[in-house]
Amino acid sequence: MTSPLFSWLREAPAASKRALVAACLGWALDSFDVNLYALVLASLLADLEMTKATAGLIGSLTLVAAAAGGIAFGVIADRYGRTRALMGSILIYSLFTGACGLAQTWWHLLVFRVLLGFGMGGEWAAGAALVSETWPAAHRGKALGLVQSSWAIGFAAAALMTHVVLPAWGWRAVFFVGVLPALATAWVRRSVEEPEIWRNQREHRGRHGVTAPEAVRPGLASIFRRPLLRLTLFVTLMNACTLFAYWGFTQWVPAYLELSPQAGGLGLGGQRTTLIVAMNLGMWFGYVTFGLVSDALGRKRTYIAYVLAAACFVMAYAVVRAPVALLLLGPFVGFFGAGYFSGFGAVTAEIYPTRIRATAQGFTYNLGRVASALAPFTVGSLAQSRGFTTAFATVALAFVLAAVAWIWIPETKGRELV
Repeated sequence: MTSPLFSWLREAPAASKRALVAACLGWALDSFDVNLYALVLASLLADLEMTKATAGLIGSLTLVAAAAGGIAFGVIADRYGRTRALMGSILIYSLFTGACGLAQTWWHLLVFRVLLGFGMGGEWAAGAALVSETWPAAHRGKALGLVQSSWAIGFAAAALMTHVVLPAWGWRAVFFVGVLPALATAWVRRSVEEPEIWRNQREHRGRHGVTAPEAVRPGLASIFRRPLLRLTLFVTLMNACTLFAYWGFTQWVPAYLELSPQAGGLGLGGQRTTLIVAMNLGMWFGYVTFGLVSDALGRKRTYIAYVLAAACFVMAYAVVRAPVALLLLGPFVGFFGAGYFSGFGAVTAEIYPTRIRATAQGFTYNLGRVASALAPFTVGSLAQSRGFTTAFATVALAFVLAAVAWIWIPETKGRELV
């Protein structure tokens, strides 16, 4: 904690630090569980006799379920509390990750992945609201960047665990390990309290009743009223493009690296874990750096720079074949191709008021996820028919469209929460 990079953490209140740890833990474990599918996908294709299109369909429907879960848990978090929603989401995605290990057919797997996705979608809305409301504007971007960085830690930990467990005990055991994150809920319940601003808002509603204009019961309709309507539409569009790009790439890159050249891949199964960990190392730095840069230079310029750079590096990764080149490119793909997610929580927290914040974050993030649900299926289908280079080109295009959406989204840096 002596590094200037994290000096802002030292003076934070203990409650803020616990909220940050809870959100980081939930997001890392979410990443750990959800990415196990991608890491064992090559084995699933053979064992459950799935085509790439079917595998992509399962990934897509998981994201649809995540969208539904995110919207539902956003409303739950606004009405009943951030920590309750956080604990519920962790329990759901952990238990159904373990259930995936019991699947006997691909449609069993589909059912369990859909239920897992519902819990996975809820974690982000609850965690982002929790951190946004416990950290001041000057450090909000950095705090949310640290939360987002835990996704890379979870992904890398999943890759390392799979590297050990899969060869020895098979893909079922990999999913069984995914039950362990459920244990985290005990610590969250004991140690993390609701943000003061949320408690005050709840007390205000209780004193004045739901008929007072300033104490309207939180709900989805609020984010479609002026002046929020246009912002809701373009923030959702921007997020849909980035999520399409992210899931289209990360759901398929492990299989792309492992599958034989005859199956359209690179045949680098023995080096896959090293390449994925290197990419996630870049992701971690991208997440943390985005928070620092966006707090200094603004959300908008930083976001646009990241997604345009991501488009370039994804295309480079899709055309090179040498393992050394992939190893060198991977951290840059991860840095720019995921780091921008650190800005989304800050932008939405600074746009929407407390009474509808988690609802708005859950909706704009997860309706974007509905659109992005096409990504695994689209990339898988294109990889089947035209090869991975063409498939990954759709990812690059989505990044460019995300930059275009920012034309209609204002700068929010420095705004105090209301």
